[in-house]
Amino acid sequence: MQRWVYALPLLALAWGQHARAADIEAGKAKAAVCAACHGVDGRAQIPHYPHLAGQNAAYLLKQMSAFKEGSRQEPLMAPFMAMLTEADMENLAAYYASLK
Repeated sequence: MQRWVYALPLLALAWGQHARAADIEAGKAKAAVCAACHGVDGRAQIPHYPHLAGQNAAYLLKQMSAFKEGSRQEPLMAPFMAMLTEADMENLAAYYASLK
């Protein structure tokens, strides 16, 4: 039990570093392609496309990963997700999460 007590602060520090690693400005640059469907400000103008602005970053990252790996199917998203790295997806998620 005592070993876990000592490990928890290290785990929290590692998680915090990972969460801060995303680059919002890089995400904003990548989002130019997304704007056609999801809007320049993350607010879609087309009714059946979701708003991304203000969404939780972890949720967005999970959804992008699902599109990329194919567990979530959407023919329009597949080509865009195929081009993204894990860092790109983290940056996009952070960017959209930062919007109001």
